[in-house]
Amino acid sequence: MQRIVFMGTPEFSVPSLKILLEACYEILAVVTPPDRPAGRGRKLKACPVKEFAVENELPVLQPEKLRDPEFIDALRKLNPDIIVVVAFRMLPEVVWQLPKKGTFNLHSSLLPDYRGAAPMNHAIINGEKETGVTTFLLDHEIDTGKILFREKVAISDDMNVGDLHDILMIKGAELVLKTVSALESGDVNPVDQNTMENPQTLHPAPKFTKEDIKIDWRKKATEVINFVRGLSPYPTAFTHLISPDQESHILKVYKITRTEKSAPTPGVIDSDGKSFLHIATGDKFVSLESLQLAGKKRMNISDFLRGFSIDPDWKMQ
Repeated sequence: MQRIVFMGTPEFSVPSLKILLEACYEILAVVTPPDRPAGRGRKLKACPVKEFAVENELPVLQPEKLRDPEFIDALRKLNPDIIVVVAFRMLPEVVWQLPKKGTFNLHSSLLPDYRGAAPMNHAIINGEKETGVTTFLLDHEIDTGKILFREKVAISDDMNVGDLHDILMIKGAELVLKTVSALESGDVNPVDQNTMENPQTLHPAPKFTKEDIKIDWRKKATEVINFVRGLSPYPTAFTHLISPDQESHILKVYKITRTEKSAPTPGVIDSDGKSFLHIATGDKFVSLESLQLAGKKRMNISDFLRGFSIDPDWKMQ
């Protein structure tokens, strides 16, 4: 049975660690980031992977720097057969070259497409009907190593990135187990990513900045809907609600749906003040269904309109 060092951080990583533990693989250590201050009291908080590791009495390593000689020495002494990486940091070569049978990463796209930090978000924003998970051997450039296995997943029209995250989290764990088993038996045929796709057809998936997640109402309704889906529930698309006297209110938008009503100038508002709030896009009106006013809780549109009076002189910007 293979001896494994597991590296991960968020909730997405936990099922992959859990499935390896349940399969009775020997988890030599779990590597996670140092605990960070969180919440109003700024108390130190462990990440989800560490919480799971502690609950299951697994050894935990939390290096501040992955090139720290003490950390490298600790890994060498553990002498793992495989290092499994799921939603962690970029590893230095001295780390990923250490295991006998290699270090592999789980990525939430069908590599080589959507390399980067936010592949699930960008796939939905771009209107993709299919994505998936990939395991690949680590190499010098991020997300470019030889592919071991891929698993496809359909993206439905009503799926947001939170839904996709939960599906790929489980599919990814299953693929991690399959990959470890294949590396153990030697039944692998790594494929060079450069032989798989035309580089001109590939989509990047970079991390979002604040300005990247602002809604552009000039785009067509389908594009605006996909944009909101691809950022819901996190990091969440936002817009500015502008009053007639030019007072600006920031709204986070979690869900919108399409109407068949043709739209005038983008950003124009149509509402009965009670049950619906329609916003003009570049072609059709869309209907806001779930949103959050800055400093308030998330709510549906009827609850929002009960506490916030809007007339047609307001606009989205």
